[in-house]
Amino acid sequence: MKTQTAPYALTRTTDFSYEEADGRVRKALEKEGFGILTEIDVSATLKEKLDVDVPPYEILGACNPPLAHQALQAEPDIGLLLPCNVVVRALGDGRTMVEALDPVVQLAVADNADLRPLAEDVRARMRRVIDNL
Repeated sequence: MKTQTAPYALTRTTDFSYEEADGRVRKALEKEGFGILTEIDVSATLKEKLDVDVPPYEILGACNPPLAHQALQAEPDIGLLLPCNVVVRALGDGRTMVEALDPVVQLAVADNADLRPLAEDVRARMRRVIDNL
């Protein structure tokens, strides 16, 4: 089942456990040429800093080096909008939501027409990651 949660997100809700969805996302990203640069365990951070419990929630910073290089060539300041964020979060009912920030929306902030084709390429890759879970 697919659900759209925000106009700036590519989203899919799955019946996979959090752990299985996380593994599938990582494999799908790798298949599309992305590596994981950063991993933020939001649940652990909120527990440590605020002593609150939330269902498993992580933010993965995904990067495709050739595409990042192209973006930097077109717009040297684009690093402020990188990497691509992918969220994996347990919904608490046995389902897991996976979301990716829409690169077309993300890179539109730069107002650089040279970035549009690149953003559309990244969007297509992220859409495949989400759809192929």
